[in-house]
Amino acid sequence: MEVHGTWIRRFFCLTQFNISTFQDCEEEYTGDGSVDFWGRPSVKENTGNWRACPFILGNECCERLAYYGINTNLVTYLTKRLHQGNAAAAKSVTTWAGTCYLTPLLGAVLADAYFGRYWTIAAFSTIYFIGMTTLTLSASVSSLKPPSCVGSVCPAASMGQYAVFFLGLYLIALGTGGIKPCVSSFGADQFDDTDAKEKKKKGSFFNWFYFSINVGALVSSSVLVWVQDNVGWGWGFAIPTVFMGLAIGSFFSGTPLYRLQKPGGSPVTRMCQVVVASLRKLRKKVPHDHSHLYEVQDRNSAIQGSRKLEHTDEFKCLDKAAIITDDDVRKNEFSNPWRLCTVTQVEELKILLRMFPIWATGIVFAAVYSQISTMFVEQGMTLDTSIGSNFHIPPASLSVFDVLSVMVWVPVYDRLIVPIVSKYTKRERGFTELQRMGIGLVISILAMVAAALVEIRRLSIAKAYDLVHDEGTPIPMSIFWQIPQYFLVGASEVFTFVGQLEFFYDQSPDAMRSLCSALSLLTTALGNYLSSLIVTVVMYATTKGGNIGWIPDNLNEGHLDYYFWVLASLSLLNLLVYISCAHRYKYKKAS
Repeated sequence: MEVHGTWIRRFFCLTQFNISTFQDCEEEYTGDGSVDFWGRPSVKENTGNWRACPFILGNECCERLAYYGINTNLVTYLTKRLHQGNAAAAKSVTTWAGTCYLTPLLGAVLADAYFGRYWTIAAFSTIYFIGMTTLTLSASVSSLKPPSCVGSVCPAASMGQYAVFFLGLYLIALGTGGIKPCVSSFGADQFDDTDAKEKKKKGSFFNWFYFSINVGALVSSSVLVWVQDNVGWGWGFAIPTVFMGLAIGSFFSGTPLYRLQKPGGSPVTRMCQVVVASLRKLRKKVPHDHSHLYEVQDRNSAIQGSRKLEHTDEFKCLDKAAIITDDDVRKNEFSNPWRLCTVTQVEELKILLRMFPIWATGIVFAAVYSQISTMFVEQGMTLDTSIGSNFHIPPASLSVFDVLSVMVWVPVYDRLIVPIVSKYTKRERGFTELQRMGIGLVISILAMVAAALVEIRRLSIAKAYDLVHDEGTPIPMSIFWQIPQYFLVGASEVFTFVGQLEFFYDQSPDAMRSLCSALSLLTTALGNYLSSLIVTVVMYATTKGGNIGWIPDNLNEGHLDYYFWVLASLSLLNLLVYISCAHRYKYKKAS
């Protein structure tokens, strides 16, 4: 009866023309221009919302499990099975990981310009799965891997064996480039921006999206690493391949429920058009009344899949691109965006320029986050890792407390903090995105302070036990002293990284959401590069004159605590810049 009732209401909407009926019709469909898989306007009660999200969250959880199942222990496979040297293996891993954060720019442009997020995810997931399968075969088929070591003699892999392995690895990097920038935005697309109730739910979606990522990471860093080290690499790669297959199956299963946004053409081209058009009219004066600037009269903007954007007074030089001149009228240049752009197209570029300072402050945060896989691990390697008399904790495995912190803080934030804060701020999502990100930056400073204090304590114990020049003996201080710094980094992720996901989706132009998500991911890659640069500068400055430096091979002789204080100071400076930028930031206004 419900199905028949739905079709009767649709027929009634199409055949009645009074105002009240038209308003009822409007309420039945989404107001953000989304369509279903068959290209029809999305019906609210049948598509999107939380009913579509389990398939997307399941896809993300399984895909991240597959990714971290490869990434977490990759350096071990390269050194123990492909017999690469430590330096070569480290270079291979960092080059591949960097590529995984650069390819999203390609996937984002393809999604926003040509294919849409649904088909981009579908196509690149298939590439990802082929890469996983190739990698599994390279670790399972004896002719595709080098023989095992005989004593200290380890035969090198042949060119063909390397070729098969790295083909699979870089197919994964290409595949993840189409998935990473699109999945979070595609999930958020399931909530109508023009509906206040659905918009509130979208903020909750980003929390649980990040939770799903960390569920996959937790399984990978614990179960899969154990399988790879104790059962075999064939099984260790086959299991994440199966989960990638499940990720694809989960994604396609929700197809009838999805809301899709139409691609709006190349965002890069549109930005270039604004710059060129404004330069062509460089000597023209922008009218005081912005209503004299060019904008289409239709309800929707000239950019497919995008709502109109209201004019803002910032970056007025770009408004020249929307000035209607006598030549434009005489030559009928209204359809040539290289000469005349709409206000909405100009505002797209303005939004990106306004977002840039906020984006840039995320790089320093990403540099702090990168410490959990670098300096935190090196610090942990000098501590007492034993539990009882027989079991020792691998220092890198303490990152599980970062994951657990995220899994604790997500429900606490979503179910406890937001309801309490919203009573005082009168905002449905409690904090604004910018406030949320700022809180995360503060917590990241506390994480570096905690790491510095642990290091001060470690060095004092090393001195008390006369272990300063003894590199091999663990300091009699439990590795569990590191838990607070991992836990604080996890808490900062929930505020800053999730806040970034929400901010770059909400504030980006409708037809540039995948691109802006890719740019937010780029901060992770740049943060790693910044961390490497800081280490290089610190070592150069502190080893002058024959000094041993802050970060020597024997950390007992150095001052790793000074390095953490440098990061804490840099983070504090970054926070002050962020507060200044956030205070000036003007939120997007869409019609």
